[in-house]
Amino acid sequence: MKEILKKSALELAQLLRDREITSVELTELCLDAIERLDSRLHAFLYVDREGALQQAQAVDDDRVAGVELPPFAGVPVAVKDNMCQRGIPTTCGSLMLEGWKPPYDATVITKIKQARLPIIGHTNMDEFAMGSSTEHSAFGATRNPWDVERIPGGSGGGSAAAVASYMVPWALGSDTGGSIRQPGAVTGTVGAKPTYGAVSRYGLVAMASSLDQIGPVTRTVADAAALQDIIDGYDPHDSTSLPDVPVDLLDASRELEAAQDLSGLRIGLVEQMQGEGYSQGVLDVFNATVERLRERGAQIVTVSCPSFEYSLGAYYLIMPAEVSSNLARFDGVRYGNRVEPTEGPVTAETMMSATRGAKFGTEVKRRVILGTHALSAGYFDAYYGSAQKVRTLVQRDLDAAFAQCDVLISPTSPTVAFRFGEKSNDPMAMYMNDIATIPANLAGVPAMSVPAGLSEGLPVGVQVIAPAHEDARMYKIAAVIESLATDDAAQCPVEALEEAL
Repeated sequence: MKEILKKSALELAQLLRDREITSVELTELCLDAIERLDSRLHAFLYVDREGALQQAQAVDDDRVAGVELPPFAGVPVAVKDNMCQRGIPTTCGSLMLEGWKPPYDATVITKIKQARLPIIGHTNMDEFAMGSSTEHSAFGATRNPWDVERIPGGSGGGSAAAVASYMVPWALGSDTGGSIRQPGAVTGTVGAKPTYGAVSRYGLVAMASSLDQIGPVTRTVADAAALQDIIDGYDPHDSTSLPDVPVDLLDASRELEAAQDLSGLRIGLVEQMQGEGYSQGVLDVFNATVERLRERGAQIVTVSCPSFEYSLGAYYLIMPAEVSSNLARFDGVRYGNRVEPTEGPVTAETMMSATRGAKFGTEVKRRVILGTHALSAGYFDAYYGSAQKVRTLVQRDLDAAFAQCDVLISPTSPTVAFRFGEKSNDPMAMYMNDIATIPANLAGVPAMSVPAGLSEGLPVGVQVIAPAHEDARMYKIAAVIESLATDDAAQCPVEALEEAL
């Protein structure tokens, strides 16, 4: 029965519709896998065993009764721990919110419930989504199922590790500068960041509001398209939500997958997203993917986006500035667990200082301080204002690039998964992990990572970037890249981990 967990969400949905397995049986298989593996991987912060089984039983009862069900009803899902779920602990990986149970559901949670997907639990993450390794969770790091001595990426390493290790067939993550795609690249999973505004952010605990976007974490491109189909759509609760666009992403993902002739397809390679900073092994896998596309008839176009050279610096001014603003509410008065000062007078100011000092981790404090400085009088124009100008240039460069090609592709992460502690004491080295993923967030365009091969026995992802609102085009090309990947590109050796345990 464990082999069933290696099937895609689409395959599992078909088994459920054919009544070859029940949702309760499938959910129990997922829960058993979590019980076996998660003591070592630590992908989950909270497992809702009772709630998931109740939701699964309700699906089974309705199926037996002949009730018409949504197409993926009964397929379990996990969600990143920064999405509010009513009555379920939602901590954002921080001591500041330890034990907090939201009084409402995020819009994506509401949509997941309407689709009748049992929610297994909440996955681990870097505190308030700040990090590229999930080493910054206040509740301990998540480990990469390919090699437990290595990071699973971040900030959404928990969702990626849970999917890669077959504990759940799919999950939700959030992507501010690559937090879905970079974990996808280093764990051999598919991670997609939709067009900004395509998926509601209502109920997502904000990190950087103009950059955050919820998206799917899966093992196949078709599964990612299906999960985005479930969660996207206009939401009046979110002022940045886009109007509904009637596009079936699942159908789009299947359009070119088996195409032998890709003539007329223009694939862009960005000069600034190759070479220096990228390991040779990653570049070898990427270049092999490019050659396979060329052999199928795709036209390979080299484009230049000069502003990308400054995108990392711009991001690490805009993002901390928004972090400083968004996290100001966590002060022990309005939100967050309170800490009373142990010395001196107890005032609102000393209490807030004690609370934020004790409950925020090092990386959160670093970014809050940086953002507050960037927004301060005398520095606003020099730092934040200049960064916003670079953001505009990134958008213009992408517009010019898409006039020459249909999509852009690049390595998703400059290296394979690195070892724990290797970069944790060097913030700049850690920030460089986002060098390829950040431009899509600055411009608000859709981008996704697809497993393409192995280097050093570890996964390498190729990133597909499409114009804004062209998520369907992104899925079409991603499915082609997936079909060209080496056979072992996404086969996580989880059996070896089970034997070790």
